[in-house]
Amino acid sequence: MLLQGIALKKYFPVTTGLVPGKARGWIKAVDGVDVQVARGETLGIVGESGSGKTTLAKLFLLLEWPTAGSLLFGGKEIAAFDKADLLQYRRSVQTVFQDPYSSLNPRMRVEDIVAEPLLPAMGLSRAAVQERVAEVLTLVGLSQESTALYPHEFSGGQRQRIAIARALVTYPQLIILDEPVSALDVSIRAQILNLLKGLQERLGLAYVMISHDLAAARYLSTQLAVMYAGKLVEVGACDAVYTAPLHPYTQALLSAALPLHPTARRQRIVLAGEVPDPLHLPSGCRFHPRCPHAMPQCTVDEPTWKEVRSGQATACHLHG
Repeated sequence: MLLQGIALKKYFPVTTGLVPGKARGWIKAVDGVDVQVARGETLGIVGESGSGKTTLAKLFLLLEWPTAGSLLFGGKEIAAFDKADLLQYRRSVQTVFQDPYSSLNPRMRVEDIVAEPLLPAMGLSRAAVQERVAEVLTLVGLSQESTALYPHEFSGGQRQRIAIARALVTYPQLIILDEPVSALDVSIRAQILNLLKGLQERLGLAYVMISHDLAAARYLSTQLAVMYAGKLVEVGACDAVYTAPLHPYTQALLSAALPLHPTARRQRIVLAGEVPDPLHLPSGCRFHPRCPHAMPQCTVDEPTWKEVRSGQATACHLHG
């Protein structure tokens, strides 16, 4: 397994102005999440805003450190990494951000943007850096003449290709895709998704895709994880989850997605209420105030994980 998270938690303190530094509560952005990403596969993480999926991605990128739990890369605990291991990890795990208009420095030429992750410590000559930049630009479908231009001279789709080239330049094993097509025109999204899929097949890359675009997540993902209020509620093979979702939240989420075929009919499940206040989470199952199938047990007992079908598991009392 390339990347594995075990019982990952990330809590953010909410402090009061009267007593600086004293927490009056905790926002449980990620609360006991188990995930794993295999080499050459894509883990899609979906859920509403505030579900914790972006915080989970930040843990993978070491932009945040877990409050509790373990994060392993190649079977080794990241907390035990020395400086050299951390540098290698940061080269092996790259990211493509959501907005290509703000993720690229407008004052830098494309060559410098793409070459930026190639640290001086890697000992590459200027010629070697230029050769690698040209190589990855070709991989993403941009000409070598692009190197002398600035980001404002490109369209949104071309800028995202530059961002992908920057992520590829360090020979990564895993790329975190944070809503990689949501800021692009519909006509360009398919091109970028096809590019990402082609690069994965050619280079053996693993992806973690954070998305609210369920169609894009289905196209690229091999495994799907559904999050709600900091918890995973369902995990399984992507096609299995889309075809026969187990958890009521997954069923409602997928009912709102566009069908794969224009003539397909799907019953829309409309949920009552709102996503819970992260400072005052419900007892028992966090989804029970909005669940159309809630039982008395759901308000008291937190559901445990159960593998209901081969490779498809959920945390729901309906599958007790």
